[in-house]
Amino acid sequence: MAEVTVLTAVYNAERYLRPCLDSLKNQTLTDCQFICIDDCSTDASYAILQEYARADQRFQVLRTPVNSGQAKARNLGIQFAKGKYIAMLDADDWYASDTLEQSCRTLEETGASCALMELMMHYEEDGREELYPIRSTQTEWSGEEAFRLSLDWSLHGVYVATADLYKRFPYDDSCRLYSDDNTTRLHYLNSTQVVRSQGRYYYRKHPASMTTACSIRRFDYMPANLSMKRQLEALDLTDKQGILDFYERHRWLNLVDCYWYYRQHRDEFNATEHQEIQALFTRMLQTIELQRLPWSLKGKLGYYPFPSYRTFSFWEDLYFRLRELLGR
Repeated sequence: MAEVTVLTAVYNAERYLRPCLDSLKNQTLTDCQFICIDDCSTDASYAILQEYARADQRFQVLRTPVNSGQAKARNLGIQFAKGKYIAMLDADDWYASDTLEQSCRTLEETGASCALMELMMHYEEDGREELYPIRSTQTEWSGEEAFRLSLDWSLHGVYVATADLYKRFPYDDSCRLYSDDNTTRLHYLNSTQVVRSQGRYYYRKHPASMTTACSIRRFDYMPANLSMKRQLEALDLTDKQGILDFYERHRWLNLVDCYWYYRQHRDEFNATEHQEIQALFTRMLQTIELQRLPWSLKGKLGYYPFPSYRTFSFWEDLYFRLRELLGR
């Protein structure tokens, strides 16, 4: 058994792939398994992966039968993971040389289920780097605390965790974007403890990534949130009172934010996309549980969850128009 398995899903990443793989190869912790899953790349990525696997037996290369997305690719890797711990590394990012050593040592010393890495934001356009600001003064959290803090990314989602968490809760692949974030939250919620480590993860911030560009896929956030709710409902939460109410409030606020985004970008969608977006809002509105939302929220203009899209959109447009008039 290896100490740690690292999962790297790869799709057309030849431009950045070698620095990523070199950061794995040069880790100070040597008892590692590196599973690289090529998601049907059309560039030289697969050939590069094979080159590294021939030179270093710690690299194992898998390939999906069809292009399936990052979550499904990682789940294929989990099936072959032999490490006591599991982590992930995106194909355009990299680790500091001692990242795995630092993170695994922290897990061994504390007995925690998850060890957060230090997340360094590397801005591609000018090369500057900034430490991701964790919005908590603590250095360790219960699973429920970490779950709640992760919903607005007060805690980020880059960590090493025990293999059993990954095998119990593999990546949510219900949507191409956003749903794999649910896995992080389930890992945190079901952890004995989440702690900080000194291992550094370097995240390459592209000027126009999939999650920042204007696209109809931005609205995948809503079904991804619904998938998270369904997974929470399937858990035994008797010792975690209020989680479902807390998450439903979070989900409703995200739905309102998605409407604001839609309102801001209406001119950028065609007629077919408008129909698809409005149908999605209609479906999502019907899943909101009114009784789980506090009256302090429902009583605010723009925050009552009308189940009818026509009524909802009327009040949301009025609310956002008033905010614009007031300069807020």
